Amino acid sequence: MRVLLIPSSVGHAGEEQNQYLTSYLLGDSVAVDVGCLGFYADPILQSKVKHIIITHTHIDHIASLPIFVENAYEGKADCVTIHAGPEVLDCLRRDVFNDRVWPDFVAMSGPEAKAPFLKLREIEPHRPFVLEGLRFTPVPVSHLVPTLGFLVEDDRSAVLIVSDTGPTEEIWRRANAAPRLAAVFLEAAFPNELAWLADASKHLCPATFGVEVRKLKHRADIIAVHIKARWRDQIIAELDALEIPNLQIGRFGVTYEY
Repeated sequence: MRVLLIPSSVGHAGEEQNQYLTSYLLGDSVAVDVGCLGFYADPILQSKVKHIIITHTHIDHIASLPIFVENAYEGKADCVTIHAGPEVLDCLRRDVFNDRVWPDFVAMSGPEAKAPFLKLREIEPHRPFVLEGLRFTPVPVSHLVPTLGFLVEDDRSAVLIVSDTGPTEEIWRRANAAPRLAAVFLEAAFPNELAWLADASKHLCPATFGVEVRKLKHRADIIAVHIKARWRDQIIAELDALEIPNLQIGRFGVTYEY
């Protein structure tokens, strides 16, 4: 399994990149979240992505979706499919593809369309689905809006993309039941001094990150993501102080292979 954290910023030479937006590319043709996918590389590469999974509706996870759909459009019957829960799909219809923020690609992709822009497919918590040889199990997590994390499995390994969350339980039970789990992508949004803000916004800080990691009962790489740029150095220092085995700070533009 190949997982690429798509860059969302340009750093100075020798500096690690900040993360402003969220997109994961799995292989060449499946992406989880579209914060920055539409700004990445070129339209030819983007057009290889045929399936988009959206965890929730916050803008850092959907910001580039309209640009991506336009870039990936090839004027053929085979188009991009967006997989998401009902709340996300409703938001896309009402708030994005509404002829105000962006042309109504949903209406333009109706049953009679010979060259649709996109298809919408509703997914349900706990009901696995398969895309391009990868099995996705959606699991609700604890965030301000309905949000799904995903256990992603192939024949060799599994990774856990937790998405945005505060302290949660169910996704760790699912992770502990996955014998081939190789990596967990887990957020650490705010520093410990802003734990009140992390709690209010249902995110994690390093202290609660450590508590969540201890819910995992077997060994896997722990990759910290969604680190707010304003406090990046402070958050990383606080994560390092936890001395979590196999902890890594997420690297962008680098493919993780499992």
